[in-house]
Amino acid sequence: MDIALLRGRLVYQGLSLGLVAMLCSAALVIGNALTREAIRKAEADDLAATLAQVLPEGSADNDLLADPLKIGAGGTAVTVYRARKAGALTGAVFKMASRGYAGDIVVLMGVAPDGRLLGVRVVKHAETPGLGDKIEVAKSKWILAFTGKSLADPPAEQWAVKKDGGVFDQFAGATITPRAVVKAVKDGLEFFAAHREEILR
Repeated sequence: MDIALLRGRLVYQGLSLGLVAMLCSAALVIGNALTREAIRKAEADDLAATLAQVLPEGSADNDLLADPLKIGAGGTAVTVYRARKAGALTGAVFKMASRGYAGDIVVLMGVAPDGRLLGVRVVKHAETPGLGDKIEVAKSKWILAFTGKSLADPPAEQWAVKKDGGVFDQFAGATITPRAVVKAVKDGLEFFAAHREEILR
């Protein structure tokens, strides 16, 4: 085969491949630009629906996503979303985490201005299905036992599972999981108490 002909084919193939790669890249950029706003809105709607799960129905008339407050610095900052009704603050919603059996368990908490829990939901975990996943409200009503509790009720020393001398039930064969949730919720209440003035301001 003629070397000049071979070189021509190689150049053609290289140019063709480059052109296809360029067209694919352009399509990805255009697709990203066209869907970015829709994705952002869907994510915001999902977050708003999640935040509402830990607040009593009708307790807020504001857009929680429009009233965030960052407390702390860097990777340790906690974002607090404030619920208001007729301008008055009715609750604060934020996430806390604690180490469970298979990884971090992240809880979302709603706390009233007086420090009482309005609601708690587990939003992320990797616990064992059939055992540790009873922390999910869809699998068990266990998580609902936190509603109405505060650092004073029960007393701080009783913020533990029954096996550890506390007041919260544990699961047979999965004590580590509820222990982690109780710790995360107590840590969240202590966080709220430490920053209450800043949150309510």
